[in-house]
Amino acid sequence: MFADLTNKIAIVTGSGQGIGAGIARVFAAAGAKVMVVNRTPENGQRTVDEIRAAGGEAELCGVDIGSVESVSKAVSDTVDQWGGVDIMLHNAASFLGGPVAEYSEEDLETVLSVNLKACFRFSKAVIPHFRQRGGGRLLFTSSVTGPRVAMPGTSYYAASKGGMNAFIRTAALELAHENITVNGVEPGYIRTAAMELLADEEGLAQMTKYIPAGFMGAPEDIAYCMLYLASDEARYITGQTICIDGGSTLPESPVFLEEMEGIKDLQGSS
Repeated sequence: MFADLTNKIAIVTGSGQGIGAGIARVFAAAGAKVMVVNRTPENGQRTVDEIRAAGGEAELCGVDIGSVESVSKAVSDTVDQWGGVDIMLHNAASFLGGPVAEYSEEDLETVLSVNLKACFRFSKAVIPHFRQRGGGRLLFTSSVTGPRVAMPGTSYYAASKGGMNAFIRTAALELAHENITVNGVEPGYIRTAAMELLADEEGLAQMTKYIPAGFMGAPEDIAYCMLYLASDEARYITGQTICIDGGSTLPESPVFLEEMEGIKDLQGSS
């Protein structure tokens, strides 16, 4: 079976909603035992309940992964529950931001701790368990913001995701000889509850105009790519980040998308 995770043990952070919840559900459907790690326990429990209702296996660890202690708890709870770890997927993120000229030391530290430092902390915590099991998968949800594009007011977030991509490449090089792969996914616009808080239907429609695919992605679009990267079939892929954005970062300028719309209109009327 393609991408079969039967008997694999996975930790998924930030899995109480959105992309993380989608990943947790897809991993569980593929046979993995999933530790749902989320700072808001009620959201995390909802994901656990959904997985169990579908016949999967999941447990909840309700911690904020912004500290060394909480990372250690998430890993130790998983090992205590199932005896090991095969897949570590760090998806949780902080989106605090503001203008560079008015930056907040406290907010910057929060974003770097959750988004970037957690990459180091989780990796250090799970690598010994990977070694005991003959290998493992380190996976990270990065972003197009930072590595590929910029957005005003997101410098903390962008810097953390750029750092994450650099971490992925370096860690992959260090760990490749131990059958431990390190990869990530860079989501573009994905329709989640958080996205719907940022814009109304009109705003979302305006965003969608600039996605060449013609629609906004769903959490499952990210989850199925992560599923492949977590599988045995992806053993020869490491140090990579895959951009999943419906082509939105491809045009050099939005002008080209408008020109494409004009061409389609002409074709439709011919």
